[in-house]
Amino acid sequence: MKLKQALAGIAALASLSAAHAQTANSFYVTTGWFHFAPQDSSDPLKLDSMGGTPIGMAINNTGAGIGSSDTLGLSLGYFITDSIAAEAEIGIPPKFDLSGEGQFKQFGKLGSARLWSPALLLKYYFNKPDSKFRPYAGIGVTYAWFTSAHITNTTFEQGVLGGPTSTSTDRSWAPVFNAGFNYNFTKHWFAGFSLSYIPINVIATFDSAVPTQVGTLTRKSEAKIHLNPLVTYLKVGYVF
Repeated sequence: MKLKQALAGIAALASLSAAHAQTANSFYVTTGWFHFAPQDSSDPLKLDSMGGTPIGMAINNTGAGIGSSDTLGLSLGYFITDSIAAEAEIGIPPKFDLSGEGQFKQFGKLGSARLWSPALLLKYYFNKPDSKFRPYAGIGVTYAWFTSAHITNTTFEQGVLGGPTSTSTDRSWAPVFNAGFNYNFTKHWFAGFSLSYIPINVIATFDSAVPTQVGTLTRKSEAKIHLNPLVTYLKVGYVF
């Protein structure tokens, strides 16, 4: 009898250790690699004002593009139910290069900036909590802004913008559409992959100090860039 009880206890313990922990009220953390691939386009460069006098003129056949970038990512999540989880994602701000398009393409790289885009997601997981393979679909929101934005191409700065230029960008909320999967190796450890699409625009504003016969005047111009990145996240995670 004692032998049967011992064997039953060992079997129960083995079953418990083999179970996966992606169930209601469990927390998890992941880390991995984000790849940002902008599906970018832009409106023509627009001259807003000169010395405080409004201009409002767009320069035809001009624009700017954004290159791809990679960075280290981190996410924290909580299973509200066995199938629904809330997750916060953030990464080390990746650096993006800005390049000329249209008649500005001759200048090549124009400048660079770093992107901050923390996101909050709500995910629905398919399959049972004890399944090794768990695909999911999610939706969420991100708040994005750029820092360290500056023009590095002096030829473009002097020839097009008219003189030394400071750069700033606006801040934007945007939806996040997400899909992916996790593969559970043990009760606690898993790996996964996700793909997100973020439809988002950014307006870059340029304040240039332009020397003229009546002194240095400030010329304001702007460019609206449609980023719309596809973001992949290759990750490894741990469930508590």
